[in-house]
Amino acid sequence: MDVVVRTESGAVRGEAREGCSVFRGIPYAAPLAGAARFRPPAPARRWHGVRDARSFGSSVPQPVLWHPGDDPECLTVNVWTPDVTRSGLPVLVWIHGGACLGGTAATPDFDGTAFAATGTVLVTLNYRVGYEGFGWVDDAPANRGVLDQIAALRWVHDNVEAFGGDPDAVTLIGQSAGASSIAGLLAADGAPGLFRRGIAQSPGKIFVPADEARAVSAMITAQLGVRPTADALAEVPSEAIHAVQLAPVAIMASEPGKWTHPNAPYSLILDGELFDAPPWSRAGQRASGIGRELVCGFTTDEARVFTVDADLSAADPADTARACGLDASAVADYRAGNPGGTDEDLHALVLSDALFRIPALWCAEAGADAGRTTYLYEFAWPSPARDGALRACHGLDVPFTFTTPDSPLAAELIGREVPADFPALSTAMRDAFAAFAATGDPGWPRFDSTGRVSRTWRTPPGEDRDALSASRRIWDRHRPA
Repeated sequence: MDVVVRTESGAVRGEAREGCSVFRGIPYAAPLAGAARFRPPAPARRWHGVRDARSFGSSVPQPVLWHPGDDPECLTVNVWTPDVTRSGLPVLVWIHGGACLGGTAATPDFDGTAFAATGTVLVTLNYRVGYEGFGWVDDAPANRGVLDQIAALRWVHDNVEAFGGDPDAVTLIGQSAGASSIAGLLAADGAPGLFRRGIAQSPGKIFVPADEARAVSAMITAQLGVRPTADALAEVPSEAIHAVQLAPVAIMASEPGKWTHPNAPYSLILDGELFDAPPWSRAGQRASGIGRELVCGFTTDEARVFTVDADLSAADPADTARACGLDASAVADYRAGNPGGTDEDLHALVLSDALFRIPALWCAEAGADAGRTTYLYEFAWPSPARDGALRACHGLDVPFTFTTPDSPLAAELIGREVPADFPALSTAMRDAFAAFAATGDPGWPRFDSTGRVSRTWRTPPGEDRDALSASRRIWDRHRPA
């Protein structure tokens, strides 16, 4: 059955199904045409009549998911709501990951039906990735992808009441690069008045100084033969940028220790405007004790998804440690703290800590130290996929968050057969996040730097203290001021 809702830009037609109403592909910003691809997001165009919102919009420019000729009106949101006639419902806004390089909300991985069943309005959004979103442009602001996220939050604030939501009860939730955006916005007191709480699932070490972002982007524009201005870049087709955008990675890999984020060409930029410093540093906490609560988490074996197919037989864990910014003594400390582990295990552990686990822990510590109500979790459920080689890897918590065991991501990280303990663990996790959105309390004790209590998502869920104690002691010597 069709259902019509009026937004500030015009009416949209969605569909009522499975106990909720769904609206897809609603523009929150103007099309990405010409130089607008590289400029701040502009307001969405108004329309007359009723716009069909029963299908996802196109993805933003990126390899694979986008093709030349796709609709440039791709900065869109999707909404799942229990009932458009209700009011005052808590709102969750999902920000996808993808290393600032890719990703889309147009996927069944992020289906909001299960959240709607908890009485929560769920919104997912597209934002610019790649050079359009995070490449350096001399005459445009940095972090345009995050500016898109903020523009989408303004759309939510101005329109979510029409879908039954409370604009003053908005919680951000996201994973990987999306979680990094959330952690950064919370720490920097970004987007004031547009959200109340944040759930950061595996925030990554992807904040880089402006000079580094400029230098990496210069490697790409040199390949293209253009100046880094909005008008000059507008003359370059997106697919041409995609063809050369990974060129800096090989250069950065040959210069270990020089680059903050050597594994990808794009990052969140410490521009002194949106972000001053990484959110886990004391300098990154612009507002002490503000009322935005935070849930922060990581998976036990984050990097397994990246190392499982790599031949590490001749690799030295000490090289991995040095590339991650650790000194020579760190490997011995890791071996002492993790007896019985192989060199392959050590590679994965060091990378897991460097990329996600320690940043997540530091975000929780910094938030708690700043007076923010903070909760920490570890997702420890081991995947049966690939004969158990993935373990509790990066991204594995996402199908549990959305209760989407049949989604593409679940098929890749869990397997085609739904494990018997999936429904109960997924329900517990999803309900905790929905409760946090509604009340600010996910159902386990607050984190502080003394007790260090965290929720462990396993079968059955439990609580632990100082889960990363061995790694924490190693990395505390290298924590930014």
